[in-house]
Amino acid sequence: MEKNPLRISRLLSSLAAAVIVVGCASAPQQPVPEPQPEPVAAPAPAPLEIKPDAPQRYVVVKGDTLWDISSRFLSDPWRWPELWDSNPQIANPHLIYPGDVLILAYKDGRPIIQIHRGGVISTTAPGIPEQRLSPKVRVEGLDRAIPTIPITAIRPFLTRPRVVTEKELEAAPYILSTADKHLIAGPGHRVYVRGLSDADVIDYVVVRPGDVYRNPENPDEILGYEAIHVGDVRLKEFADVSTLQIEKATREILNGDRLLPANDILPDTSFIPRAPKDKVKGKIIAVPGGVSLIGQYQVVTISMGQREGMEPGHVLAIYQAGETIRDRQRDNEWVKMPDEHAGNLMVFRTFERVSYGLVMKATRTMHVMDVVTNP
Repeated sequence: MEKNPLRISRLLSSLAAAVIVVGCASAPQQPVPEPQPEPVAAPAPAPLEIKPDAPQRYVVVKGDTLWDISSRFLSDPWRWPELWDSNPQIANPHLIYPGDVLILAYKDGRPIIQIHRGGVISTTAPGIPEQRLSPKVRVEGLDRAIPTIPITAIRPFLTRPRVVTEKELEAAPYILSTADKHLIAGPGHRVYVRGLSDADVIDYVVVRPGDVYRNPENPDEILGYEAIHVGDVRLKEFADVSTLQIEKATREILNGDRLLPANDILPDTSFIPRAPKDKVKGKIIAVPGGVSLIGQYQVVTISMGQREGMEPGHVLAIYQAGETIRDRQRDNEWVKMPDEHAGNLMVFRTFERVSYGLVMKATRTMHVMDVVTNP
């Protein structure tokens, strides 16, 4: 029987098509990734506003902070970097020291601050004659520069682990028991710990889970856990059940408390205040210590972290959340009042999903769930 080449070709084509259809039907569906929104640039800032009573000359003294000094010149102290006039004779013009002379001058009609550390003071500011200062030898160091903000207010939050994830807590070593079976242990007591993995790590902090930080817009999303610092311990003997001694306790230490490696190295605190480059919006979600009313120089936790682009030095405006009231003229419908500007904060430490900020200015009382956004 003679075979028909055309029929065979058509049959093979049909079989190939069927195989392709079956293969497509059996191939697993790949999830289509959700499009990520593009960052929205923050609006351009208004021109610098110099205070009417701003000094034309100021000598820095011990105890000043950069924020305090900038408050003498600017209505918005956080915009201090815009006022700098780069001085090639100074290694880092963003660091100033007691004894430095700050001159308010103008360059191409723009206000600037000039820093002078000896020699001739020359400025275009009107009414200030040229002066000659006696040159002084100075060894410049970060420890001598005046801080941007009061470091004493944030020091406890700079080195201690304060926000951790659930996985970090579950994986952390834990206190199994005390050497003398104390229910509550304190300085001088020895404790038995399981879960240590590195015999070279000697010092640890003891922490206890505190508040659960949740996304105020999506309460099912946990942003992190507060890690309450309860004490410091030092390794004495490394083993499956290690022995450590309590060196310091801020409250009673209990069985089940967790250990995290200590880090007492103070990070760089020469913060450069600035606004976030992208538009951001979050909320104050907690105040360490459980304080209900928030004022100047208090530390707060906000619902934005490294994921949202937060960096140390970012300045945010705080808005008191407007009340929701009934409009009796319109059938008692609920109406939300506008948010009111209440102050500013500066971010000084960031985590993945939350950050710590210090309230630098408070024009009215603030509360948890107040809004933070671009200044």
